[in-house]
Amino acid sequence: MKFTNKLMHWYRDSARVLPWRNSDNPYKIWLSEIILQQTRVAQGTPYYIKFTERFPDVLSLANAPEDEVMKLWQGLGYYSRARNLMKCAKTVVEKHNGEFPKDYYQLLALPGIGPYTAAAIASAAFNLPYAVVDGNVLRVLSRIHAVELPVDSSEGRKLIDALAFEHLDKSDPGSYNQAIMDLGAGICSPRNPDCDLCPVSGFCLAREKNITDKLPVKAGKTKVRKRYFNYLDINNKGQTYLKRRSEGDIWTGLYDFPMIECEIETEENKLKASDEWNKIFGETDTNLISVSPLIKHVLSHQIIYARFYKLETSDELTSLNDHILLESSELDSYPVPRLIEKYISSI
Repeated sequence: MKFTNKLMHWYRDSARVLPWRNSDNPYKIWLSEIILQQTRVAQGTPYYIKFTERFPDVLSLANAPEDEVMKLWQGLGYYSRARNLMKCAKTVVEKHNGEFPKDYYQLLALPGIGPYTAAAIASAAFNLPYAVVDGNVLRVLSRIHAVELPVDSSEGRKLIDALAFEHLDKSDPGSYNQAIMDLGAGICSPRNPDCDLCPVSGFCLAREKNITDKLPVKAGKTKVRKRYFNYLDINNKGQTYLKRRSEGDIWTGLYDFPMIECEIETEENKLKASDEWNKIFGETDTNLISVSPLIKHVLSHQIIYARFYKLETSDELTSLNDHILLESSELDSYPVPRLIEKYISSI
């Protein structure tokens, strides 16, 4: 029995039950794929359910206020996905009469849709013969074929793409794509794969050569940047300050407190003597209520070290005119990064 036949036979008996499966609705397939980018299924599923309940079709999502979408997305991270979600929904409504195009290349032209997502929609919604290649598929195929080229090199990626198409079940591409991703997610895991339970272990050259733990090969590691954020939770007669983060940095479109970023961890007395602190407070009297411990918040390519200063002041701060001043009880209504959400919950 061929690799593909064996895999498909296993999938028919072992497929995960997920709310977006057994549907050819391109909107729901697209939504699930965007949510599951860089997100585990267990974490993403409740978000998918919330989104489909609140926005049952692409038109309702296209007409939604940005803050509402960002608030619903809060906690999922990689917030550019949420912004592209709105852009894509609007584009589908405005340029495609509210219908996702049935052509792979037209799908690929939509905001936030790359080759993987276009292939997922094309295969699952329209039964078109396009193979998805995500981290799970890269791992499975690199092991099955003992690919020792770096999968993040152009040569290695071309080889994996060719193998993915070669194995694709052209008669049922949507199910095949789900099958190989399930295999990677549940059995052919990055560490300690369960080869004894693998339905296609008989085809695995990596297992035969005893190099499973060495694959896939990656050429280089992304440098991680360290940043130090000093947040100012300023209470002014029951109100506090928030600002929407602008483009060009992390968390675009979300809200956070006034913040002083430093190159290194900075002690309280040095922070209060800094030009940045002076620009915010000037001669205004402030009462420091509390200082949080240093909090480590890990992102994909950055590590944020944050400290929260809770202060009181009796005067409005004209230096923060570009912030909004709101009742502290309203904080929960604004979409904020997970780091800020945890702090708000703690107080």
